[in-house]
Amino acid sequence: MSSSELTYSGVLLAVFGNQICLPIPSLVFLMAAGALSARGGMHPGIIILLGVCGCLAGDGIWFWIGRNWGHKATRLLCRFSSDPRACSRNAHDKFRRHGLPILLVAKFIPGLDGLLPPLSGAEGVSIPAFFALDLVGSLLWSGFYVVLGYLCANELDLAITRAGHFGTVLGIVVGVPLVVYAAWRGLVLWRMMQTLRLRRITPPMLARKLKSSRKVAVLDLSSFEPDSDGESVEAIPGAFRVDPSQLRRSEHISIPDDVQIVLYSSSGRDVVSARAAVDLKRVGVDKVWVLEGGLKEWRRKGFPVAKTLEEREAVASRYGVRLPELATSQLEPSVNEQN
Repeated sequence: MSSSELTYSGVLLAVFGNQICLPIPSLVFLMAAGALSARGGMHPGIIILLGVCGCLAGDGIWFWIGRNWGHKATRLLCRFSSDPRACSRNAHDKFRRHGLPILLVAKFIPGLDGLLPPLSGAEGVSIPAFFALDLVGSLLWSGFYVVLGYLCANELDLAITRAGHFGTVLGIVVGVPLVVYAAWRGLVLWRMMQTLRLRRITPPMLARKLKSSRKVAVLDLSSFEPDSDGESVEAIPGAFRVDPSQLRRSEHISIPDDVQIVLYSSSGRDVVSARAAVDLKRVGVDKVWVLEGGLKEWRRKGFPVAKTLEEREAVASRYGVRLPELATSQLEPSVNEQN
């Protein structure tokens, strides 16, 4: 991008594209336009106005999606993060702690900017209140980077040239490994999904195993689901609840050979069980089975669910599982058997 190629419409489209989560460096456009305004090539007021308009247009679309789809919109965006559930939870925590005024500074916080408009819509924030605060926040954000570019006007040509070279190098150094890593992760997840399709257990079969003398450890995967609030107490009797973020950092977990591991999620989606199975394999647990249909199918078949929690020490002693200190703290108390 050179100074002669930058136009008002380009600034508007760049900001709008960035706000609807397209990978467009809108900050570069704003700063370059600000630098041009110092030389009389563009008007700073118009640039800031276009920046605000682009923000309001993009945020308005996400607000409308949140208003109509509810929290599914934020869950959709969080699926692109490394820990979807933590991403969604952090956004909700910040919104509840600071309230709507956080929109004033959200655009300066990476990751939070894109989540707040749909979250505001899902939370039922009034349209005038949302756009009033989003307007001020957009004005502060656009004005800051335009002014920053204005102050750096003397370095405009050099900055654009270096930015172009830096962007190319950064794209190769960072982009290529990220693409390779994403492809590798996708391949691992796909292979695990194929493996788990051969290791399925029906609700009636699981119910019989739980009533028999066999050792069956049932792992509740609510924490692996981005659309779960993690607060539900309904679970299959005797199930563990595992925190994926701590599981990834844990040491090897020793599980006797006669203990069978059964995974289930609320939704029954294959990808949820596959993600959990990949993390379990990292800590030495690779012999697992999946409950067909998850908790939803278990309830539909009329089998009991538990609503009370059990001491974790009792769980470890029941199955003869040796858990390192970190692994012990990561496993939420499982549930007592209850009709």
